[in-house]
Amino acid sequence: MVRGPHKPGRSKGSPPGFALTTRRQWLGGVAAAGLAAALGPRAAWAIGPTSKFRFGQLSLGSAWNPRPHALRRLAWELEKRTSVEAELEANKVALGSDKLHETPFLYFAGDRAFDLPTAGGIESLRRYLTFGGFLLIDSAEGSVGGAFDQSVRKLLDAVLPRPSKGLEIIDPEHVAFKSFYLLDRPLGRLAISPALEGISRDGRLVAVYTANDLGGAWARDDFGNYDFPCEPGGEQQRELSFRFGVNLAMYALCLDYKTDQVHVPFIMKRRRWRPEDGANVPAKPRK
Repeated sequence: MVRGPHKPGRSKGSPPGFALTTRRQWLGGVAAAGLAAALGPRAAWAIGPTSKFRFGQLSLGSAWNPRPHALRRLAWELEKRTSVEAELEANKVALGSDKLHETPFLYFAGDRAFDLPTAGGIESLRRYLTFGGFLLIDSAEGSVGGAFDQSVRKLLDAVLPRPSKGLEIIDPEHVAFKSFYLLDRPLGRLAISPALEGISRDGRLVAVYTANDLGGAWARDDFGNYDFPCEPGGEQQRELSFRFGVNLAMYALCLDYKTDQVHVPFIMKRRRWRPEDGANVPAKPRK
């Protein structure tokens, strides 16, 4: 099922919704663009660049982004591996900005403590997530339970208060692990946490948090060199981190279209997928 952030009416009191780039409109634009291409050179190209998917790089006040090159490479991989047409440059967006509602996918990385946004900023992010947005928070601290980790938990408690405080462990059978590739853990530059954490609302995963530094695995400089090695699994681990990033992007666009398990054995047979794929990356036992 394709769902997406929508734009409620602009009547007084209505929250700001997503502009042109909603999931449903965006996917419709891709289909129309494909039809125009099939009709040949005489067909008018009516789909402009705003129909392309673009990541949003969330800026929170003075919080520093330690992975400025990560999303560009992930966007390149997303376009290469899937039928998604993506802009390579992410939108840099701040809470309260109109650009906040121009993408279904926000990315926020950090490696140190940061201050909570203002009450207005918290409400803006709450509305973004409530009306269909998806947020990936990526720790580059290289450890679990550090200053960034504590700030993230305070932020999410403020934005999405829950009866029981704390992020939830996302089941490895969740559709986010199989929206494009069949995976079982969220590997990044590191493999220090075997679990993915997040918050769901009405059956939809709205925020995801990982301590494995996905952006550190994706980041690549202008000369084609990756910024950081992946430990302990090397390039195989980097490949699995890209697969997980693609999965999250596809989930942000399409949500639960792969919750039905009927197709899984067929896919595994066609792709000759083996459970040991990526097994050279050791996993810590689950607690």
